[in-house]
Amino acid sequence: MSDKVKQSRFPASLFWTVFGMLLLTAGVNVGLILLSLKCFWPAIITVHLILFYWIIISALIVLYVRHKIHKTYEIPLQEISKATEKVSQGNFTIQIPTINPPEKYDYLDIMILDLNKMIKDLNGIETLKTDFISNVSHELKTPLAVMQNYATMLQAPDLDEKSRLEYAKAVSSNCRRLTALVTNILKLNKLENQQIYPKVAHYDIGEYLRESILTFEDAWSEKNLELEADIADGIMVTTDGELLSLVWNNFISNAIKFTPEGGRILIKLEEVENEGGEKKIKISVKDSGCGMNPQTKKRVFEKFFQGDTSHATQGNGLGLALAARVAAICGGKIGVESQEGKGSEFYFTF
Repeated sequence: MSDKVKQSRFPASLFWTVFGMLLLTAGVNVGLILLSLKCFWPAIITVHLILFYWIIISALIVLYVRHKIHKTYEIPLQEISKATEKVSQGNFTIQIPTINPPEKYDYLDIMILDLNKMIKDLNGIETLKTDFISNVSHELKTPLAVMQNYATMLQAPDLDEKSRLEYAKAVSSNCRRLTALVTNILKLNKLENQQIYPKVAHYDIGEYLRESILTFEDAWSEKNLELEADIADGIMVTTDGELLSLVWNNFISNAIKFTPEGGRILIKLEEVENEGGEKKIKISVKDSGCGMNPQTKKRVFEKFFQGDTSHATQGNGLGLALAARVAAICGGKIGVESQEGKGSEFYFTF
């Protein structure tokens, strides 16, 4: 804050202003004395005149100082008080105007700017919280409604065996979806509140990635997808493998979900260099699916956002939000390259 405000132990402009005022008032005082001598006024009149003059000067100084204090401090502090009262009542749209232009900001201006930023941040947090609660409520309500409907139908006395198994499977499927949603919400909450800390270990990241790929074998085989793995050998890292697996597991899961039957997925692990020559590890998952438009690409890492609603029943929109948070905790960078109709490539570098 201090670097935004120019400080001076001896403000020259204020000194010359005060000096000029004192010089002027003293000059008028001397002038009155000389005038009384020239006009041969009685001493009592001269004394009363000078006393009256200084009473007027003192009153003007008091009024001026009072006006400056009121304008410079009292009015802004009253505005701040009103704003904080509104914020305490839940109004996060209020913004307080600064007193001076940017080139003349003082500490009170900086305080107002910081307060405005805090209120703006609170407004964003409140919006996120409202959206989060709304989305959670919706995501919980949908599987619960489905489970309730199928549970009611299962109670029919004349239900045949085939329908009974179908309804029971639907109940079980939505139960798993509900469990996954709650699990992801709890994980995301712990990650955002730094209640999960990386467990550092030294290992071959390629082996971890291969094991994760094998867990999805049934899923890609069922859709007859061509899966190619280009995984460099011997890349050793010191980080949390369990946490990182959340990142690429989400990448692979989404690639399988959004790639049409008979499509292709490429999973790649490599060492790359940035412009400064620094080596980084890059894990990418590229698919031949539907791709994303620019609007979807911009929001894909937001909580509960699902760009392709036709696949909404296969997820809850929390996977990539989890992956993004894990990437931040592990000091990495997550991103996506995508074109509508040409597939997507999600990547993670660290």
